[in-house]
Amino acid sequence: MNRYEQLADRLRADIRAGLYPPGQRLPSVRRIATQQGLSIATCISAYRKLEAQGWLEARPQSGFYARTPEALPPRAHQTCDDECPGEVTMSERVAQVMRASHREDLMVFSTAIPHADFQPVKDVRASLSRALRADDAGSARYGEFIGEEALRVQIARRAVESGCQIHPDDIVITTGCQEALTLALRATTQPGDIVAIESPAFFGTLQLIESLGLKALEIPTDTQTGLSPDALELALEKWPVKACLACTSFSNPSGALMPDANKRRIVQMLSSRGIALIEDDIYGELAHDGERPRVAKAWDRTGHVLLCSSFSKTLAPGLRVGWIVAGRWRRDVERLKYGSTMATALLPQRALADYLSTGRWERHLARIRRQYAEQMERMQTAIARHFPAGTRCTRPAGGFILWVELPDHVDALALQAKGLAAGVSVAPGPLFSPQGKYRNCIRLMCAVRWDARVDNAMAALGRLAAG
Repeated sequence: MNRYEQLADRLRADIRAGLYPPGQRLPSVRRIATQQGLSIATCISAYRKLEAQGWLEARPQSGFYARTPEALPPRAHQTCDDECPGEVTMSERVAQVMRASHREDLMVFSTAIPHADFQPVKDVRASLSRALRADDAGSARYGEFIGEEALRVQIARRAVESGCQIHPDDIVITTGCQEALTLALRATTQPGDIVAIESPAFFGTLQLIESLGLKALEIPTDTQTGLSPDALELALEKWPVKACLACTSFSNPSGALMPDANKRRIVQMLSSRGIALIEDDIYGELAHDGERPRVAKAWDRTGHVLLCSSFSKTLAPGLRVGWIVAGRWRRDVERLKYGSTMATALLPQRALADYLSTGRWERHLARIRRQYAEQMERMQTAIARHFPAGTRCTRPAGGFILWVELPDHVDALALQAKGLAAGVSVAPGPLFSPQGKYRNCIRLMCAVRWDARVDNAMAALGRLAAG
C-alpha cells in the first residue's frame, strides 16, 4: 500500500471514531506532513482521496473539513492520486465519439455542438450574402495572415466587457479555438515539456497535447471554482511546468467558474515564474445570468497570459473562426500561424464582422443564455427522474454542459457502448483524463432540441446505468 493510502486510511479511521466530527477542520497539509514525516505531495494526495470518497470537504482559502459521505453534496472532483506528468494516448477513443456525433440514428449528448435551433442561421446567412456582394473577387483571395481588420476591431471592442484592453493588432484570427490553443502551445513549449491542465479536462485539449508530444500534469479541479491554486502551486514546486492550460469560465466538462481572486492568484503565480497561462475562454459569453465573467487576462501585467476563444459556441461552429491574444509570444504566434495555415478563410471573417456590427449578436446572446439555462434545468430534472440513486450532477452557472457522476459501480465506458447500441451517445469520463480517471462519470450536452425523443433517450440511459 502506498504511503498516501496508509495516511488516508488512518485519517478515515479517525473521522469514523469521532476524532474529527463533521465540520471539524483537519490539520493543514503542511502541518500533517511535518507531523507524519511525509512529503506535502503525499499528504495532499491522501486528502484528495478522502475528499473524492466523501470523507472530507475542501473549502477555498480555509482548508479541509471532516464530513460523512452521506452528507456529501454534488462532489467536487479533486482526485490527484499518483499525480505525475504523463503522455496522453486517447486519439482512437476521441475519434469514436466524434464519429458517433454524425450518425443520424443516434441521440447525441456526447459532443459540445449546439443544435441549429440555438444558432442565428438566418442572420449569419444574410451576413455571408452581404460579404459576398460587397466584394465578390476579394472574398476569394487570401486575407491578411493575422486576420481581417474589421473583425479584429469588433473583437477588441467587446473585450472590454471581459475586463481587457486589447488593441486590434494584438489579435490573430484562427481557424477555431482549437487552432488558437495549438498555436499557443507551440509558441510556449517544446515536445516533451510538461503542461499543467485541469482535471477533468476537455478531451480535445488532451488530444492536442498528445499530438504535440507534450506531457499532461493533471491539477485537481473543483466543479464550482475550477482549477485549485493550492494544488497548482504545489505542482509548480515539484515539476518543471512550461505552461498551464485552463478554461477559467464554465470549464468543459465541469462547468466550473473560477472566482476572480483565484484567477488573479494564478496569473501572478505563473507570471512570477515565467510560465505561460493559456486561457481557453470559449464559453465565457454564456453566463446564464448575463453577467459576463472577467478573463484571467484582465490581471495580466507581464504578457504571460495567452487568451484564446472562438465564435463556435455562441454563433455557428461551421464558420470555424477563432482568435488568440498571445501577449509576449505574439510574434511567435504570428510566425507559426503564417507557417501553418497562412491565413484563415476570408469570407467567414467578413461575414462575422458584418454580423457583429449590426448589434444582433448581443440580442442573440441574451436569448441563448436563457435557453441554455432552461435546457440545463430540463436535463437535471431528467437525470433526477431517470438515473439511479446516488447519481450526482453539476449545476453550472453558464454554458450547456453537465458533468454527471454515477454510482461507483457504474462503468462509463461500458455505459457508452450500451448506449450506442440503444441509440444514445454519451462522452465517458475516462476521455477527460490522461490517466483514465472518472470511470463512473459521463458528460452530457444540453443544447438539444427537446422533444419526446430526448425524454426517451434519457430514460433509456438511466435504465442502462441502473443495470
